[in-house]
Amino acid sequence: MKVNSTDMQNNFGKYLRLSAKEPIIITKNGKEVAKLVNSDFEEGTYILKESKPTYDCEGAKITFEEFLKIIDNSEERFEYIDGEIYLLSSPKVTHQKILVELTVLFYDFLNGDNCRTAIAPFDIKLKNSKNEINIVQPDMMIICDMDEKTDNQDYYTGVPKLIVEIISESTRKKDYINKLNLYLNSGVKEYWIVNPLSKEITLFCFEENEIVDNKTFRIGEKVNSFIFGDLIVDTDAIFVHR
Repeated sequence: MKVNSTDMQNNFGKYLRLSAKEPIIITKNGKEVAKLVNSDFEEGTYILKESKPTYDCEGAKITFEEFLKIIDNSEERFEYIDGEIYLLSSPKVTHQKILVELTVLFYDFLNGDNCRTAIAPFDIKLKNSKNEINIVQPDMMIICDMDEKTDNQDYYTGVPKLIVEIISESTRKKDYINKLNLYLNSGVKEYWIVNPLSKEITLFCFEENEIVDNKTFRIGEKVNSFIFGDLIVDTDAIFVHR
């Protein structure tokens, strides 16, 4: 069966179920760019893992060069973590409300500072503990070397100092495990996991590939950054939307 990439994005669950019966060929502008197959996949095919809490099933491992071929022929958003490709879905309303609140608070805090706020979609290239390349699109970042680490094609090539991920049911495991391990080993200094489901914000402080401190903040409490001491965020402002 062949489907175009737009139809695949809008009906991913449907085609994931159908892939148990036959491979699904994904096309872009009439060209075949990827194949979605059941977990008993054929060597050399690509699996786009559905970003739902079914992460325990093994996905196909592909090379970074194969990943680049896929994204070069697609307008969809992807992440590439530890050799696996993840198709990113559109964020929901709660996610966007939280992102806007945090963006304004971070921007006001950094006003006049050398560090800057960046938000998705914004590709970040990081190397894991095996020195393998990963591509992620964090929801939000504080970057302190943007001018020095921007290449001649206007892409950022450095490592954000602080990263924020706003989780959902579909990204919970990826954010708490896959990305936590990646950020820990790639030089990120602080990682915020914002959980709208439990209305909590968990902070991790990294040094030399170790978690040196972590703390969870709940409704009614004020989040205090480990590395930006004056950055304080009221949880009520994040989770209680006007």
